[in-house]
Amino acid sequence: MNQILNFLQLSLQEREEKGVKRTLRTSPKTVDFFSNDYLGFARNKVLHQRILEEYNSQPELLFGSTGARLISGNTTYMREIEQFIAEEHQTEAALLFSSGYTANLALFSALLKRNDVVLVDENIHRSIHDGCRLSFAKKIKFRHNDLQHLELLLQKVGGRCFIAVESLYSMDGDLAPLTDMCGLAKKYGAALLVDEAHAFGVFGYGLVHKLGLQNEVFATVITYGKSMGMNGAVILSNQLVIDYLVNYASPFIYTTAMPHFHVSGLRIGYEFFKENDHFTNKLQENLVYFHSKGIVSTAHKQSPVQILKFQTTAQLRAIRERLEEANLHTFAVFPPTVREGEERLRVCIHAFNTKNEIAQLTEIIRKNE
Repeated sequence: MNQILNFLQLSLQEREEKGVKRTLRTSPKTVDFFSNDYLGFARNKVLHQRILEEYNSQPELLFGSTGARLISGNTTYMREIEQFIAEEHQTEAALLFSSGYTANLALFSALLKRNDVVLVDENIHRSIHDGCRLSFAKKIKFRHNDLQHLELLLQKVGGRCFIAVESLYSMDGDLAPLTDMCGLAKKYGAALLVDEAHAFGVFGYGLVHKLGLQNEVFATVITYGKSMGMNGAVILSNQLVIDYLVNYASPFIYTTAMPHFHVSGLRIGYEFFKENDHFTNKLQENLVYFHSKGIVSTAHKQSPVQILKFQTTAQLRAIRERLEEANLHTFAVFPPTVREGEERLRVCIHAFNTKNEIAQLTEIIRKNE
């Protein structure tokens, strides 16, 4: 046992010496330029009241689900919500999960088999890497958003092939060229899998829906911990794929079902989103104002995730400290979350940020560039 504990201690010590040891901190009560609550739904009192009223009128929603979906945790209510979500996204079927991470584990570990090939964008989310590892498929990375490199790899693949991308990259703030990728997938008989975690809510129901690509994409993952301000996720696809996941996806089969109060909140969240498109409009207004201040960002102009890169780690740490001193909270990203030399400041713009807050933020950044 001592040998194991020594290894753990040395591993943590190594990270601490490099200045990249992760620790749990409570969210500070500062101006929020770091959370994924892009539309402010997590703090929206009107939405909270509607959910509370639902619980008051149906207190049985607060009961636990009692088991996995294949035992005692499946109900007519759950299936109705999944059908509602599928219809909203104009897809055939939907399957709910407790988190986006679990959804990606389920999707990739179940679909991919030992002799399959999966081509993943080099900046894809960790959950997809972990899902691929569980599948034993051959994973090959292609250069970020590089269609030529992707096609070159597709030309070399024999047998079943999958392509995995995010529509909006959480640590880059840029968008995948989904329409072109659908074309390549069709040309080479590959199945395109799209993670819409950060695009949902920012671009309506996500870029797959916005671009009308539901019939071109093999499966889409939507998560509710960002713009919806809740948690949970759903896989959208045709009924055959969903039935297959129910039978072969271990993270679905062996997990206790989501409770009804959680599922009910998602339905109300969808309804609230449809009735209040001004939150999305306000977010884009704030992004226009942010860019008007002359800040150089490598992210897409309509992305709530804006990325500022600095020449040295010391410079990045210094500007983060200046912002925190001004009660402005951003997120500095260091390895191993990103590669060595790719450190960056992740600034999240929200619908609820004021122009004064954005002006203060950009002024400090410009003074310390």
